[in-house]
Amino acid sequence: MGVGDYPMAVSFHWLSSNCNLEATFRMKRNNFSAVNKVVQSSPVVKQPKRGLCSSLHQTHALSVLLDWGTLPHHVILQIFQYLPLIDRARASSVCRRWNEVFHIPDLWRKFEFELNQSATSYFKSTHPDLIQQIIKKHAAHLQYVSFKVDSSTESAEAACDILSQLVNCSIQTLGLISTAKPSFMNVPKSHFVSALTVVFVNSKSLSSIKIEDTPVDDPSLKILVANNSDTLRLLKMSSCPHVSSDGILCVADHCQGLRELALNYYILSDEILLALSSETHVNLEHLRIDVVSENPGQIKFHSIKKRSWDALVKHSPRVNVVMYFFLYEEEFEAFFKEETPVTHLYFGRSVSRAILGQIGLNCPRLIELVVCANGLLPLDSELIRIAKHCKNLTSLGLSECEVSCSAFVEFVRLCGRRLTQLSIMEEVLVPDDRYTPDEVHTEVSKHLGRVWFPDVMPIW
Repeated sequence: MGVGDYPMAVSFHWLSSNCNLEATFRMKRNNFSAVNKVVQSSPVVKQPKRGLCSSLHQTHALSVLLDWGTLPHHVILQIFQYLPLIDRARASSVCRRWNEVFHIPDLWRKFEFELNQSATSYFKSTHPDLIQQIIKKHAAHLQYVSFKVDSSTESAEAACDILSQLVNCSIQTLGLISTAKPSFMNVPKSHFVSALTVVFVNSKSLSSIKIEDTPVDDPSLKILVANNSDTLRLLKMSSCPHVSSDGILCVADHCQGLRELALNYYILSDEILLALSSETHVNLEHLRIDVVSENPGQIKFHSIKKRSWDALVKHSPRVNVVMYFFLYEEEFEAFFKEETPVTHLYFGRSVSRAILGQIGLNCPRLIELVVCANGLLPLDSELIRIAKHCKNLTSLGLSECEVSCSAFVEFVRLCGRRLTQLSIMEEVLVPDDRYTPDEVHTEVSKHLGRVWFPDVMPIW
């Protein structure tokens, strides 16, 4: 069998070590074929007696060798889909049949390009030869594509180079992922936008896009809308400083099928919420808002009017409004003064008792609350207020803050069995005259209707 029989697999010099594997398979098949010929052509002769188990074992082993060589394409395809890419490529060099399966389009619908600099990264990079083979042979088959890059600018630029070559594709899902710091932000904006525009123009059925922490801008969003307005369902683009409210408004006005949107709070405005609430807009299901302090103490956050929030909820009554806060305590002035339809709240930095008290009064739709840090004063009254007023609350997470054991038990009693997720670090619970931390789990378990224990920090 010549080199041309395996056009993709043998092009990788790093697969040469598997020639022995192919030779072994051939040898076993040839030997078994020879045994068959001898058995079929020879007269009946008396064979030495063997144990039944030994004969069954040999028969099973020989049948396995035959079965691997004659498995149907769809069975081999199923097996290949479970293999890592490197093992899949190695397996394709075993025989012509396996190589044929290696090139079936269904195997190339979903692909993750991993790009890194070996000296600074912990994960393996997709081999450059394989990338070129994919672009040459399988670009038209790609539908679910992601690019995972490390913290180096070179890796991000390599991802842009690949994007710019996907001119014959019809991608449905695109994700650009930085595993460490946002390396795409170090790529020249013109280079990044040019590469991304190639995909926006040539893929007419984009439905899910994650381009967070990138230099995407308003003009490129307009190109996205012009080519994919009927198909776009999810757009995640937090921490994109070159995008303005106008760019988001363009998406909101023309993508009537948009269901999920993620953006930075500094882009959010009353106009955007009203645009998302227009009669022609399909109901939004998820709105994620990242509230991040870019320049602590230098930027004052704006407020969103209650009537704008009300319009959104009236139009999309089941919308989940998810807010991630990475602020300092003095920067919360603009939030939760009026009723806010937030459903999921995550505080990555310290949040004051006053803000938590306002949440208990002004966030009636709250479903999940995670507090990663707080001051040294117990949050007893604030938690009980949240339990009384937030009737939809089902999940609570507390870390690096303090709650008395009695107040925590009362909180759980008020919420009852609707609490499906309760993650409380053991250090959060402060003993009082009614309960010690060791006794809390019994009372809490009784109110939850299931066994519960606080989380314990692992000791390595």
